[in-house]
Amino acid sequence: MNLALVKYNAGNTQSVLFALERLGITAQLTNDADELMAADKVIFPGVGEAGNTMKHLKSLGLDVILPSLKQPFLGICLGMQLMCRHSEEGDTECLGIFDLDVRRFVPRNHEKVPHMGWNDLSVADHPLLRDLSDPHMYFVHSYYVPESKHSLASAEYIHPFCAVINKDNFYAVQFHPEKSGAQGQKLLENFIGL
Repeated sequence: MNLALVKYNAGNTQSVLFALERLGITAQLTNDADELMAADKVIFPGVGEAGNTMKHLKSLGLDVILPSLKQPFLGICLGMQLMCRHSEEGDTECLGIFDLDVRRFVPRNHEKVPHMGWNDLSVADHPLLRDLSDPHMYFVHSYYVPESKHSLASAEYIHPFCAVINKDNFYAVQFHPEKSGAQGQKLLENFIGL
């Protein structure tokens, strides 16, 4: 299996690489267009800020390459948000894979932002989410994707939001599967099996 991790100016790639190694997969960390197009599957991890990250992706031409990929593609956290049309973070135009806008959490009472910690998911019946016996994942985010027709799973913090979205070969999760224990590991295993 040739699995590529998108290399850009944001973090958590090492955690994702370790999680994949636990599944027996050695992934290639790359920002090379040819290597990304040749991969069997692509993971777009992310911890960072939307505006600067989009500038970096554009400087590499990845803003054109990533939306054109045909193989199974998984965005994680910021990766999910950048797959949307627009983000309120820095008023940023994103990749436009999903025609959705990323919003900032606005506390209603005394909730803390970022939303940080473990949260339950309400999940649809889908191969990506198969055999998740206790869909309880780890989140760290100040911005969210509203619920939509693309939702495969939702969570709630202040209000309901998308935890997993899908369109064609593109999948994305707001939580960090690489930091979500056995359930996160199972989701990565399901993605590899798609």
